[in-house]
Amino acid sequence: MTVRKGKKLTISIQEHMAIDVCPGPIRPIRQISAYFPRLSPTSEPLSPNPSVSPLAVSPGGGGSGPGGSSLLSPLQAGARGGGGTLSLTSSVDTSVEYNSSDSDECTSLGTLEFELRYERATSSLHCTILRAKGLKPMDFNGLADPYVKLHLLPGACKANKLKTKTVRNSLNPVWNETLTYIGITEEDMHRKTLRLSVCDEDKLTHNEFIGESRVALRRVKPDQTKHFYTCLEHPPPLPSPTAMGAALRGISCYLREWENEQLHSLEERGRLLLSLQFLPPPAEGDKEGRRSGLCVGVQRCAHLAAMDVNGFSDPYVKIYLKPDVQKKSKHKTAVMKKTLNPEFNEEFFYEISLSELASKTLEVTVWDYDLGRSNDFIGGVCLSCRSQGDALRHWMDCLRNKGQRVERWHVLTNELPRTTSHD
Repeated sequence: MTVRKGKKLTISIQEHMAIDVCPGPIRPIRQISAYFPRLSPTSEPLSPNPSVSPLAVSPGGGGSGPGGSSLLSPLQAGARGGGGTLSLTSSVDTSVEYNSSDSDECTSLGTLEFELRYERATSSLHCTILRAKGLKPMDFNGLADPYVKLHLLPGACKANKLKTKTVRNSLNPVWNETLTYIGITEEDMHRKTLRLSVCDEDKLTHNEFIGESRVALRRVKPDQTKHFYTCLEHPPPLPSPTAMGAALRGISCYLREWENEQLHSLEERGRLLLSLQFLPPPAEGDKEGRRSGLCVGVQRCAHLAAMDVNGFSDPYVKIYLKPDVQKKSKHKTAVMKKTLNPEFNEEFFYEISLSELASKTLEVTVWDYDLGRSNDFIGGVCLSCRSQGDALRHWMDCLRNKGQRVERWHVLTNELPRTTSHD
């Protein structure tokens, strides 16, 4: 603002308001070393007497010890040069003031209380969502319409998502609802993580994310209920290649592409419960005429990937025993309409000897039936002496325990067996 000579100085109302709301002097940015206490350059060495605490605070606010020594932060050291000392309380208050935004951001999301129980006999994980407290307001009325989503990581989110009911207009909702994952093996309990996301339901717009909590399932012991009371957090940030140097940016992009390919090739599409039983040949005196062979039971599927636009699938199961020279080993179950957790309870029999069965491969695939066009592949698994993991153990248990029915859950992947083609 410039004023000509001889004219009276006048200030407009806009300038007057600008002066009144001026924030004042800008505080300097604290260095990371300022958060760690250190000795003042002018103070005397600390007394070696362990009975006297170096953080003892006198009523006057100054930390004192033998010889007048004290433990000060850099701000306190500067204050002593002016003829006084800052109290320990004021130092803590200053730290809270600087970190108030981060602290409020973490605590304002709310807390979630839930219980987990893994039953080894039924291979099921029970998640009881109890309540949430102090959720962040998401609607114009200062409230929210919260619900909880569960995901098992790693894994396809759509295939294993479970959801609670929605509690209307509440920041302290109570659900008391139990959601159950079936087909969870002990290996899953050691390597998987449960993600619990609290979201706000909006009918007119998209649902909004409030916060999440992640629990490693290895913390849950079999057949024991574990109680959790956790603070909701923001999802962990993804590493950004732009924040790296030029030399690391290319490596980071390459690793991201490789990781995406690995996740795509190992994507889980659901679980399948199979039973295998090899029936040995009857004894010489047996008059029942029982045949020798492999009995395959397709029991049920769980958390299948949704292949239709309505969020469901129309699944059925096909099995092959290969190599199949005469092409007579194909069997199919019935089609279950609009479900991601079908129950088939069907059995199929292959008349074969134990020596021949040892060189065979059992291919089990799950498909989504579509009328008028080709069916969609959901997932599959192969069992043979060349398999790995649970598939190999299941196959070998069947061959070793003749006459016994062996059941096991199998993970369905999006990898289509090479010998299997579309219908």
